[in-house]
Amino acid sequence: MMAPRGHLIDASVQVFFKSDADLRTYLREPFKSRGYPHVDVPWFAPPGPRYVEGSDNPDGSHPGSDPEQVGKVILDDRGFDFAILHPMTAASILPDWHLGTAILAATNQMLVERWLESDTYADRFRGTIRVNPRDIDGAVREIERWKGHPRIVQIGLPMQTEEPYGRSHFKPLWRAACDANLPIAIHLEMGAGITHPPTPSGITRTYSHLAAYQPMTFVWHLLNMIAEGVFQEFPDLKVVWTDGAADMLTPFIWRFDTFGRPHLEQTPWSPNIPSSYLPDHVYFVNGLLDGPGDADFADEWLRMTGKEDMLLFGSSYPSWQTVGPDDLPRAWSDDQRAKVLGGNAAKLYGLDAAVPAPA
Repeated sequence: MMAPRGHLIDASVQVFFKSDADLRTYLREPFKSRGYPHVDVPWFAPPGPRYVEGSDNPDGSHPGSDPEQVGKVILDDRGFDFAILHPMTAASILPDWHLGTAILAATNQMLVERWLESDTYADRFRGTIRVNPRDIDGAVREIERWKGHPRIVQIGLPMQTEEPYGRSHFKPLWRAACDANLPIAIHLEMGAGITHPPTPSGITRTYSHLAAYQPMTFVWHLLNMIAEGVFQEFPDLKVVWTDGAADMLTPFIWRFDTFGRPHLEQTPWSPNIPSSYLPDHVYFVNGLLDGPGDADFADEWLRMTGKEDMLLFGSSYPSWQTVGPDDLPRAWSDDQRAKVLGGNAAKLYGLDAAVPAPA
């Protein structure tokens, strides 16, 4: 089952450089000769292959690095009208923020040149520029550099920061995003580096524990941003949590509302009920492990807290966690399915215009 024509959008397609050598062709010295962790060297490894079967390229380049192959899978074979591309790196969490900023600038240049301007599917790809929260001035410059590009639709940040995103020193980022009229997309960073632990309770022992706990870190960032008044100060800011966790929202926001309602005088910079800051500010991309699965009450669960207007479909291709429309709960209504498979993303990214002709 798919959504009505004109609103079929894959909001999370992961793209990569072809290789380490490919990345270095976009770098200048002194960074070109530097060492840095590869994106495929994380603290934890999934239980099986890291990338979905069939995503390997004939030339041996990294899965998700060939625009022709990705476009064929997502746009031709699966029938989506647009794909929102999210470049994957380990640069945002490197201890040398100068090197990290240089790698992200190179990543953005590659994304624009190789995917958004010269490919068969360029008119159906939309891009995420990556910026470094450990280098606020550099991040703002990078936003200024790309904010006018017609196929750049959001700004990418890592989940694993050294401090929660409600802290005041991130304000120039939110101001720049609002000025550029671009949402912020927050995704789990790959590789290994200097970061806030991937869960609120620290580093887990196994990958399965990481997968279970990690969504709470997204919610912790969100609740911190609400409590610190980020959405009150920046009413145009929109944030997309792009690696699951929508199923965590309702119970946490209920608790936040219950305790916050009688204590709002303690946060005059965030004077409203916490849940009131969610509509038109907060979005989630579905994840493979998000609940409640095919439960009979899945449609009711999606309605709670207004999640049906916040959730975007994302395949996460070529990750091992790749999902398709058939993986969405069967109990969802046709209207809910239409919103998630494209309606919400079309509104968020300004893609309500006519669908482009197939390549």
